[in-house]
This record gives sequence, structure tokens and C-alpha cells, in this order.
Amino acid sequence: MSGSDKKPATSAYDKALGLLVRREHSARELQSKLARKGLDAGESARALADLRAQDYQSDARFGEMLVRTRIAGGYGPRRILAELRQHGIAGSVAQALIDAAEPDWPALLRNLVRRRYGARPAASLAERSRRAAFLLRRGFDAHTVQSVTRAHSLKPSDELD
Repeated sequence: MSGSDKKPATSAYDKALGLLVRREHSARELQSKLARKGLDAGESARALADLRAQDYQSDARFGEMLVRTRIAGGYGPRRILAELRQHGIAGSVAQALIDAAEPDWPALLRNLVRRRYGARPAASLAERSRRAAFLLRRGFDAHTVQSVTRAHSLKPSDELD
């Protein structure tokens, strides 16, 4: 290969902009991806500052997108909050993003249970426990999980019929 066959080096700005064209990214996520590509940390920081100044990168916009997609995917507030923090979104900002989405958590849980298990109620305490464990892993709080799983289980008198 001759020297003219080589591709020109991509700047941190161009690389980050290329990533943002595909989807929203948090600043922490972009910084990590640029570092993995071996780009200079100083150049990457300047590129991220420029992208924020031009409103091409926004942690708030990224957070809103993540909250919407996770709620639609059937995830609860605890899981979403943890994921936002993992992406470098501060706890208070993350909580505000979740609150701004105004999800109806009990309705979301009922729909998730119906989608996953159908309309049939839990036939046993063990099945109800499995359902509750599934919902807790998805990031819902124990009180809401308990109220929904109790509503979707057979009463002892129903089992005799």
C-alpha cells in the first residue's frame, strides 16, 4: 500500500458526530467510545464541549429518550434510574426525567403481567412469587408489585371451583 491509499485520520469531533447521527448518546458514553478508539482525551473533551455547545449532544435529551424507551419496554423506575446513573446522569436529574414522563406504574405493571402471562391468574403461591420476582428484576417497587400480583392471583375459594 502506498501512503496515498491510507484513510485520513478521523477527528474526535467527526467520530462523535458520526455516533450521534445514529442515536442519542450521553456525554459519558461518547467519551468512553472515543477513548476505546484510541483518540486523545483532550481532543475528545474539546469535541464533546463543541457538540454540547452546538446542541448536537444533550444529556437531557438522551435521558428523555432512554426513559421513554425503557417505560415502553416494560421497565420500572428503579431500573431506569440505575441505567441513567450508569450513563452519567445525576440522580436528581434522572429522577426528574422519570417524573416528567408521568408514567402510570400500576397500569404499566398490569399490562406487562397480561402480556407476559396472559389473562390467567397465578394458580399458586409459587407462581405468584415467580411473577413478583420477575417484576422486581424489571425495576418495579415492592409495594406496587405486591398489589398487582395479588390482584392477578386466584383467591383460595376460587381454587376449589
